[in-house]
Amino acid sequence: MPALLSSIAFNMTRGVWFMLLATLLFSLMNVAVKLLPHIPAVEIVFFRSVVSLFLSVGILKSRKISIWGHNHLLLIVRGVSGALALVLYFKMIQDIPLASATTILFLTPVFASILGIFFVKEQVKPIQWLFYLISFLGILLIKGFDARIGSLYLLLGFSSSLFSGIAFNCIRKLNTSEHPLVIIFYFPLVTLPISGVWTLFNWVKPEGWDWLILLTVGLLTQVAQYFMTRSFQSEEISKVASLRYLGIIYALVLGYIIFGEGFGWMVYLGMAITIFGVVLNIWYKHNLLKSDEAIFKGKLMN
Repeated sequence: MPALLSSIAFNMTRGVWFMLLATLLFSLMNVAVKLLPHIPAVEIVFFRSVVSLFLSVGILKSRKISIWGHNHLLLIVRGVSGALALVLYFKMIQDIPLASATTILFLTPVFASILGIFFVKEQVKPIQWLFYLISFLGILLIKGFDARIGSLYLLLGFSSSLFSGIAFNCIRKLNTSEHPLVIIFYFPLVTLPISGVWTLFNWVKPEGWDWLILLTVGLLTQVAQYFMTRSFQSEEISKVASLRYLGIIYALVLGYIIFGEGFGWMVYLGMAITIFGVVLNIWYKHNLLKSDEAIFKGKLMN
């Protein structure tokens, strides 16, 4: 196993590194959201969208890139699906342990892979479904030993994962036609009017440190979204989407240190099973790509 992990680390592509960084930043964002249990999830998304809108427009203008893009319909679909996924996810984070919310969202790569077959014509090998199953069983084990998760939160997580899967495939579909910052810009462009109207009638005034935490949510999400977008534009969805499983490690550690969230040893076993499935998938994809390259070079030489 150490040799396998060393080989993977040495051969990881830029897309993989981008996703690892994005996962860490998203985990820190989760912590910031959980520090605001008294602020409605939609209101947090509203503030996050305000920060993202100003940053996106400012950077795009400074680079003299058109903010409107080309494939408007697909960009809007990406914005809507991403907004719905985020609102549902923020609600989960506020009400249940950080690691539990993270594990439920790990259904996203499954949806992303299935939808990717139709969206971007990607292929998922049969053995990869076995790797996904191993990771999914780990998630079920964690959930099974966390009585704080009710049916409502499973439904929220299921729905959030579905919308996230749609958003990821839209990003992949926009691979060559749009700048990553344009794709990110459409999230606040679509989200701001909707969340703004809701917040207007359900306003909860932030107090003291709340303002700084809300700003932090926006900044962390903006940077994380950028690296996630770069990742999906650099690699196949089925290869990098599963790396988000690593967020469970961040969630368990941060949840324990900051919020005192504890779990039994069966939860840690579930975490190990989940990570094992992820490592197997990365290893398989790496060797599959090497095999395809070798075959291609062989044909050229003949």
